[in-house]
Amino acid sequence: MTETAFQNLGAQCRSLENINLQHSEFNVDGLVSFLEAYGNQIKKIYFTHSTKSDKLLSALSKGCCPELMLLEINTKLDGGYCQLPICIQALQIGCPKLQTFRLMNVTPVPKKIRNTPSSTSGFPMLEELCIATSSHSFMTDGDLNNVLHGSPHLRVLDLRGGSRITATGLYALPCERLECLYWGLYFNSNTMVASKKGIHMLAHKWSSTLRELDLANQPFSEEDMEIAMGHLAHGAGVDLFRSLNLSGTKITSSALRLLISQSPALKYLNLSSCRYLPRGLKRVYHGREDIQLLLDKLD
Repeated sequence: MTETAFQNLGAQCRSLENINLQHSEFNVDGLVSFLEAYGNQIKKIYFTHSTKSDKLLSALSKGCCPELMLLEINTKLDGGYCQLPICIQALQIGCPKLQTFRLMNVTPVPKKIRNTPSSTSGFPMLEELCIATSSHSFMTDGDLNNVLHGSPHLRVLDLRGGSRITATGLYALPCERLECLYWGLYFNSNTMVASKKGIHMLAHKWSSTLRELDLANQPFSEEDMEIAMGHLAHGAGVDLFRSLNLSGTKITSSALRLLISQSPALKYLNLSSCRYLPRGLKRVYHGREDIQLLLDKLD
């Protein structure tokens, strides 16, 4: 969309609330001008990363969309490795009502803006954070805490590719009622992984609320995994636990049996490449009937 097109859009759509520019070419300067004039009414913005994405983020950080509830930035499938400089503190000030923040295959790089406070109240209304990549993410525990230190209502946390995030860092977050944790690693296994222990702490912390868990290729020990599965199996939320990805982990038959025998709502189970399981069981299971057949084989 050209700058003129955005001006015409503003004249015609004074009640416009959602902007979706995913996988389309658009004039960033025109969009920024539109948001500066009509941003007060915008609730959701979706767009694909480009070389001028920082201009849009700068406008949002200055408060042109104070009612914004959803911000999603993604890349084209063949876009390669993408970095995006973001001053999280400025964005927290400019978008205080943000509930959903997604960066899909976009790696955030901390950016400083002059006169921006180093400490803010965070995103107090945030319910979903996605900073997921199929490659290696450089996000650290400190970076994650900068985003979530003021987000007690978070329900969904997608950190796929987050190899520098640790269980200790996740445990320290103020999010007490997390429902979905996606922390699978999907890049070259030779990449250094920061967290090799502590999954049992997270399972204990969120045993009453967790519904979906992805730990694909995480290197936690057999003992750590067994304790974690025990916490989930005996947690108050086990009746609603519905999805589990343990592909490439050190899960054992006994730990697996303990959890799935107590999880009546479990409908998806990925056990592919699980080296400690018997041959023939290492696959993806769909539906309760399929999982029940697995349980019969484990008994």
